[in-house]
Amino acid sequence: MHSLINHFRIAGLSVTTGSVRRNFIADGQANGIPLAQLERIAKTIGLRDRMVAASNVTALDLCEDAARRLLSEMNLDASSIDAIIFVTQTPDHSQPNNASLLHGRLGLSKSAFAFDLALGCSGWVTGLHQAALLCAHGGAGRVLLCAGDTLSRLTNIKDRTADPLFGDAGSATIVERTGQPNPVHFVLGADGKGAQSIIVPAGGARQPAGELTRVEEPDASGNLHHDENLHLDGAEVFNFSLREIPPAIQSVMQQAGYTSAQADALVLHQANKFIVESVAMKVGFTKDKAPAGIVEKFGNQSSASIPCALIDALGDTLSQKSLKLVGCGFGVGLSWAAFAGEVGPLIIAPIQPYPVSK
Repeated sequence: MHSLINHFRIAGLSVTTGSVRRNFIADGQANGIPLAQLERIAKTIGLRDRMVAASNVTALDLCEDAARRLLSEMNLDASSIDAIIFVTQTPDHSQPNNASLLHGRLGLSKSAFAFDLALGCSGWVTGLHQAALLCAHGGAGRVLLCAGDTLSRLTNIKDRTADPLFGDAGSATIVERTGQPNPVHFVLGADGKGAQSIIVPAGGARQPAGELTRVEEPDASGNLHHDENLHLDGAEVFNFSLREIPPAIQSVMQQAGYTSAQADALVLHQANKFIVESVAMKVGFTKDKAPAGIVEKFGNQSSASIPCALIDALGDTLSQKSLKLVGCGFGVGLSWAAFAGEVGPLIIAPIQPYPVSK
């Protein structure tokens, strides 16, 4: 699906990470994996440090911190927010939704609408699309978009394919209506036939959690996990990334009239370094224009990874001027969401952990 939306802008960004630092090499050695093998994987995939949430911290807490810091940085009162969108796959409860909970924590007006989007790695771009629609066509002057997950809670420490990948983070984005035409193109899609490639089988209505869903079983590679863990088919996810994402990026660039030479940067979901670099190469972007270092600093942050990449790699520039950006999130669903348009200048709150160490 192609969508063109005008008369909105991204006005501010912030990201809050988990506070517990995990190191891929140290964790691997503790599990008896040879150092040479770990170093080879780290270089190829881009795995080093990752920041995970403390045991009592949820995605709601991380996004609340990001939202409070951003509102303070922008000198905005919570009463000025007309809607809140919360993108997550790890909500505090099945009911009520995280958006309503954050609505109450922040003290938003009763006239402010609040809803969740149950998406992962494609979620920030999809949420941006929804926030833009509310601003351009839905009567909202300002929307708070929060996107974050604590996926490290869903992996099994004995699963070497999934556990080392994920960090935890929450992001906050302020989207505002403007009186100026500022066209942003979106391309969104899904392939539900691949849904089993990234799945937590148990814990929902189809297969409620229970004693049997926590029985660990080995896969063909000897990794252990149970049905309440995140199951990740790495080979199929890689194939999906190279099959579906380059055409989506090329499509949104064509709609926007961008070439890889004209665009200032390609900002992708930071699945891992190898996937980011492979996709960037297929669509004609050089490494210097396609940030790929977020994973080795913070881990795969799911829906918060694009905001984190924007701040970490481009924040100094975006705070001063606009850039022609192309971006794409992709993952669970399977789903993807790409955008192309000018972003900036905007206000940025620095990336920091929660809680902050004293």
